[in-house]
Amino acid sequence: MTAASAPLRSGRPLGRGDIKTLFLAALGGALEFYDFVIFVFFTAAIGKLFFPPDMPDWLRQLQAFGIFAAGYLARPLGGIVMAHFGDLLGRKRMFTLSVFLMAIPTLLVGLLPTYAVLGYGAPLLLLVMRILQGAAVGGEVPGAWVFVSEHVPERHVGLACGLLTGGLTSGILLGSLSATAVTVHYTPAEILAYAWRIPFLLGGLLGLLAVYLRTHLRETPVFLEISRMEQLAEEMPVKAVLRRHRRAIAVSVVATWMLTAAIVVMILITPTLLTRLFALPQAVVLPANSAATLALSVACLLVGMAADRFGPARVMLVGGVGLVASSYGLYHAAAAAPALLIPLYALTGFFVGTIAVVPVVMVRAFPPPVRFSGISLAYNLSYAVFGGLTPLAVPLLTGLSPIAPVHYVAAAVLAGILMLAWHGRRAGA
Repeated sequence: MTAASAPLRSGRPLGRGDIKTLFLAALGGALEFYDFVIFVFFTAAIGKLFFPPDMPDWLRQLQAFGIFAAGYLARPLGGIVMAHFGDLLGRKRMFTLSVFLMAIPTLLVGLLPTYAVLGYGAPLLLLVMRILQGAAVGGEVPGAWVFVSEHVPERHVGLACGLLTGGLTSGILLGSLSATAVTVHYTPAEILAYAWRIPFLLGGLLGLLAVYLRTHLRETPVFLEISRMEQLAEEMPVKAVLRRHRRAIAVSVVATWMLTAAIVVMILITPTLLTRLFALPQAVVLPANSAATLALSVACLLVGMAADRFGPARVMLVGGVGLVASSYGLYHAAAAAPALLIPLYALTGFFVGTIAVVPVVMVRAFPPPVRFSGISLAYNLSYAVFGGLTPLAVPLLTGLSPIAPVHYVAAAVLAGILMLAWHGRRAGA
């Protein structure tokens, strides 16, 4: 046990200050993640407004998903830069900066001119805003996991990561509820005319609120300790990660693939796929998606607590099997029994909560001096590849089979389970 890790491994109980930090971090994460994902719920409207009107509908939707995916491709750069300074200057500074960098482009998206006003300049500006959002969230998510895990005793790391992940995913719920409200209260013509802008403007203001909330947080005890003991990385943190922690990178990349498949496929793009593949109206699909996301947020906390008690590998095995089974059930029911959509989607969302084991694995895989950089490199590299390609590839795969999205999720879950089992044996777990 190193001096730097002592605060994490002490026998102290979870205190009131820990709980306040966890809830403030989770709330701020929810507001920032809302800003990042609200785009996906309005890809149909964005495709019509930001691309030429004579372009085929499928191509406009594909290009809108392409701009959405660009946010994932931009994540590694922002994540590595913020993680570099987070490992050298402190977690809190980057944790606050990331949410500010998310709020501004979200606000600007709500003010952008459309193709009818600016021509091809409109989608280009939209792409720039999405890239800025991606860079911001690339530092936010790894930084948030590191921040909360270093504020609590070691035996509560799963709880901390689960609560924070639940906060992040509740941002998706806010996005889904916002999209549902706009869809219910405005006609399709009104949405195209102006109402699509409302969630983005609201998101920008909520992001600024998140900045304010984070000014009340304190630096993590672990970072303060390694600074006091002068145990900060002597070389560039990312260089040290690549030199000494390749196995941890491999485990984290594959685990993140499972996370991206579960979130991107089952939560973010399944509503669009259900509408297109099975002719289900958005007024039916979006409430079901909201139920799934609520179940996901609750499950993240429970999964994190279970990981503390039973270990991440066992929890991932049980949860992964449940995720695959419930996902197949959801897609089959969408065609055969759409009346069961809400309960089945909620069940699937609950098992998507298995993703809360991923940050626990990564936090424990990297030592404190390079933890932020290690998690950020692996997580954002994986998200750039799999998160960036998934919104493009999965809709195309549905041309081969309407349940191809679930086949993809099953492959990612199997890879995650096998990699974590291998990591546990190598680590002597």
